[in-house]
Amino acid sequence: MSDHDALTSAAAELATARKDILRIATAGSVDDGKSTLIGRLLYDSKAVFEDQYEAISRASRGDHVDLSLLTDGLRAEREQGITIDVAYRYFTTPRRTFVLADTPGHVQYTRNMVTGASTADLAIVLVDARKGVLEQSRRHAFLASLLRVPHLVVAVNKMDLVDWSQDVFTAIRDEFRAFAAKLDVPDLTVVPISALAGDNVVTPSERMPWYDGPSLLDHLERVEVGSDVNLADARFPVQYVIRPQSDAHRDYRGYAGTVASGVFRPGDEVQVLPSGRTTTIAAVDGPAGPVARAFPPMAVTLRLTDDVDVSRGDLLSHPAGGPTATQDLDAVVCWMTDEPLRPRQKLAVKHTTRSVRAVVKALQHRLDVNTLEPDDTATELGLNDIGRITLRTTQPLFVDDYRHNRATGRFILVDEATNATVAAGMITTAS
Repeated sequence: MSDHDALTSAAAELATARKDILRIATAGSVDDGKSTLIGRLLYDSKAVFEDQYEAISRASRGDHVDLSLLTDGLRAEREQGITIDVAYRYFTTPRRTFVLADTPGHVQYTRNMVTGASTADLAIVLVDARKGVLEQSRRHAFLASLLRVPHLVVAVNKMDLVDWSQDVFTAIRDEFRAFAAKLDVPDLTVVPISALAGDNVVTPSERMPWYDGPSLLDHLERVEVGSDVNLADARFPVQYVIRPQSDAHRDYRGYAGTVASGVFRPGDEVQVLPSGRTTTIAAVDGPAGPVARAFPPMAVTLRLTDDVDVSRGDLLSHPAGGPTATQDLDAVVCWMTDEPLRPRQKLAVKHTTRSVRAVVKALQHRLDVNTLEPDDTATELGLNDIGRITLRTTQPLFVDDYRHNRATGRFILVDEATNATVAAGMITTAS
């Protein structure tokens, strides 16, 4: 089978495997109704148990059952009526399974939004129809674009409070499209909804006959995500070396991990980084036995024909088109702790399965996410700030530009004194 045929076949398998799962992050300004929308999706898709519904009904204030209580589980969230933590919820329809992250709208919780959107296939940005597109709406759309979330949905909520006005919806849609044109948003959809009343969330609304597009859930069920994965660049970070040394598997030696990108098949030539040694894949073992090929996000064990030195933190790739090996990184980071980031600061870098030490060589700029303009005069990054930095690592990392490969283009920074994650980073260039 040629490489082209292998990629085509793997793409078809991946599309089949991934069409049943969609990872979603919600975002928007405070009180735009994110948690209510998620509660509505859970309730209308029959994912809420009777006792859960009765419990939130008793806890609700006002005339309506507060469906937002299905996701706002922290006491502080309920007292303040806001979302603070990232809440993950799961629900299923006959067409697809959904993993949904409800992220905070407050500016001081930008780091939580970054966490929730970092693995998302699609982001929903809610806009209050009465308020229009606000700074936080733009902020979250920009963050979704920065994190390379491939699909963006703008849900214009609370249409019931503007008398289901087509003019209001059209004005918001056009303004958001004009802003999104400045960003790298490959797929944008705008849907008018009422999360409280349920209009256009699961079923089409009779009160908005002027809208002829899909309901929100219908769009979520149909959006294609299989083609978003990089199948061209083979990357396999080694997580664990498997040596059973039992009577049944006396000579077994396998290298376990999750395929980050690309396709791996028995007979493929691979190189081991950092040593640069080349060998051939003897077999690919999955949880149920040998498989013909492995692609993301499959967790597999690769067996090699030669006894080469491979350990945790190494990376297997095809010899042609391998990653960049470098100790100097340019990256955009979101700073996640109260103690600010400053030049010359020493931190640990965790990239795929490899951990190294690093020093911050320079802070190039802090980014104003409202204007998208860089501030070159910044001397530090504070909590929730986003900026571009240069890192120097003690050992080489094997990286790709985040725009081309999300899996090997991202990392986290760790404070070695506290073992706390202090930043999430996206590699912009490798030198």
